[in-house]
Amino acid sequence: MTAILQTNLPDVKLVGRGKVRDIYDLGEHLLIVASDRLSAFDVILPDPIPDKGKVLTQISVFWFGQMADLTPNHLVAWEVKDFPKSLAPYRDQLEGRSMLVKKCQPLAIEAIVRGYLAGSGWSDYKKTGSVCGYQLPAGLRESDRLPEPLFTPSTKAELGEHDENISLAQAERIVGQEVARQVASRALAIYGRARDIAAKAGIIIADTKFEFGLKDGELILIDEILTPDSSRFWPADEYEPGRGQRSFDKQYVRDYLESIGFNKQPPAPNLPAEVIEGTRARYLEALERLTGGGLK
Repeated sequence: MTAILQTNLPDVKLVGRGKVRDIYDLGEHLLIVASDRLSAFDVILPDPIPDKGKVLTQISVFWFGQMADLTPNHLVAWEVKDFPKSLAPYRDQLEGRSMLVKKCQPLAIEAIVRGYLAGSGWSDYKKTGSVCGYQLPAGLRESDRLPEPLFTPSTKAELGEHDENISLAQAERIVGQEVARQVASRALAIYGRARDIAAKAGIIIADTKFEFGLKDGELILIDEILTPDSSRFWPADEYEPGRGQRSFDKQYVRDYLESIGFNKQPPAPNLPAEVIEGTRARYLEALERLTGGGLK
C-alpha cells in the first residue's frame, strides 16, 4: 500500500501545491491531483493517509454527476486514458486521484452550508445563541439538526492561515450581490439533494464546504465536493444529539491531536499507525456507502 505525499511530473508545469492537491497547467486545462496529504487545524501533517486522494477524487466525481442539473462544474475527465497522451508516463501517480478541469477564476469566498449544530457553529451558539449572524432557537444541543440549513460563507485564507466566518452581506461586498446570492442558492440546493442521497446510504451530512469560480462569466462548481475533507459525515445509526458524533471525516485525527495537546501550529507531530489506519478506514467506508463501490 503506497501513499503519495506529493506528485512529481517533471515535464509538466507545476502551478502550486495546496494542503492536499497538486495543480499543473496543461494549457487549455488544469490537472488537479489529490495527494494523500492530510491537514488538520490548517496544518499539513507529516504522515500521509494511503488512498485518501483516490477517495476524495472518486467521491467528488460521483457527486459532480449527481448535481449536474443544479450547476455546471469544472470536470472535463478523470480517467488517465482520457487525458493528453503526454501524461501517460505518470499513470501510476495519477490513476484514480486526478481530474482534468476547466480553467476559471475562483471566487474569494468559500460556500459553507450547515445542517446541524457542530464545530465552530456549536461554539458560536454556546456563546451568542446564533451562528454566523443567524439567531437560533434557545435550548439547542450539540449535533442537533438545525430548523433549516444555513448558508454561512467564509473568507478563503492563505495556506497556513485560518478561514474567517463572514455574513452574507460581507460576501456580497467581496464577490458582488448577484454572484453571492447565486452561490448561496446553489450551495443550499446541492446540500439539500446530497443530504437526501446520503441519508439513503446511512450517512448524515452535518455540514459541508463548496468552492465556486467564474468561467466566461458563468458560475461553476470547482475543486472537490462533498468529501470527508470538505464535510462532516456522521453514521446515521449512531446519531445521538447532545454530544459529538463519530465521523467518517478527519475529525478522528483532530480529536487525537487535541488529546495530545497539539498547539495547532507547525510542525505537526507524527501520527501513530492505528490513527493512520483508522482514518483510512473511515474514508473508505464513506466512499463505499455513498457510491456503492470501492476504489477504482
